[in-house]
Amino acid sequence: MKDRLVYSAYALGWAVLRHLPEAAARGLFDAIADFAWRKRGKRVLQLESNLRRVRPAADEAALRELSRAGMRSYMRYWMESFRLPVWSRQRVARDVRVEGFEELRAAMESGRGAVITLPHMGNWDLAGAWVALEGYPFTTVAERLKPEELFDRFVAFRESLGMEVLALTGGGVSVVGTLARRLREGRLVCLVGDRDLSEAGVEVSFFGEATRMPAGPAALCQRTGAALLPVTLWYDGPVMRARIHPEVPVPAEGDRTEKTRTMVQAMAEVWEAGIREHPEDWHMLQRFWLADLPARATVEAPAVPPAVRPAAEAAGGPAVEPAAEASGS
Repeated sequence: MKDRLVYSAYALGWAVLRHLPEAAARGLFDAIADFAWRKRGKRVLQLESNLRRVRPAADEAALRELSRAGMRSYMRYWMESFRLPVWSRQRVARDVRVEGFEELRAAMESGRGAVITLPHMGNWDLAGAWVALEGYPFTTVAERLKPEELFDRFVAFRESLGMEVLALTGGGVSVVGTLARRLREGRLVCLVGDRDLSEAGVEVSFFGEATRMPAGPAALCQRTGAALLPVTLWYDGPVMRARIHPEVPVPAEGDRTEKTRTMVQAMAEVWEAGIREHPEDWHMLQRFWLADLPARATVEAPAVPPAVRPAAEAAGGPAVEPAAEASGS
């Protein structure tokens, strides 16, 4: 019954919200964000706890305003994602501005392939649509959702944007092996990589505290010779901006574990700088630092599919996750 309700909510979002006038849709999702923010459920409180690490000098009033902006940014992601299937190529091109695209072009033209890794910033689905429209369709990984028809619909949605989506589990194929083959073919892989949903993450320092991040992107690049390109995203008025940062190289010295740790730490430092500059666009409503987690636990995995229930969940329900996640190590 619960699965059916979740699926029905998603289906309603896709069917109705895409057809609302732009101003009405934006006003509705701003209202949902403000409702959740005023309710101060556990997700909003966790967001503020995370933002306190990013802006330690901010007083409580400034932190509250930052978390409100963060909730509006987060709900903007969902509003855009529901409406993205009916956006034209011209609309996507108009509303996305990318710096450093030459980094990606050079890697792809060299035949090496590339792994783009990004944190939960801005709208990663919109960024993916833009990259695909630029002539670089890519492969990503999605956590398998329940009910199955919801997962199938997410896959169909992302494939319509130019993505090849691999199920993290239950797909009958090796996810890591498939990603490695795509990279050896000189193709592109995109992974969201700031949260570790496994027991195999690499411990890194992030805003001066310990957390874990997936080793998968760095390990894939060592294995295949592909370029590792960290990306940051943020909103700038009506447009979303992205920055493709220079390649994180494989260190010349150290064993595989040491090289992976060095590369993941380098990615974390790139993301740290981007989040410090645009903290409201980092959509981290879950416990993230090791100091906040129970002993022997990693970042909590979502108990339910990625968030359709935006208001209720953001206000205090279970963890809310986007569908595409990095595959870990």
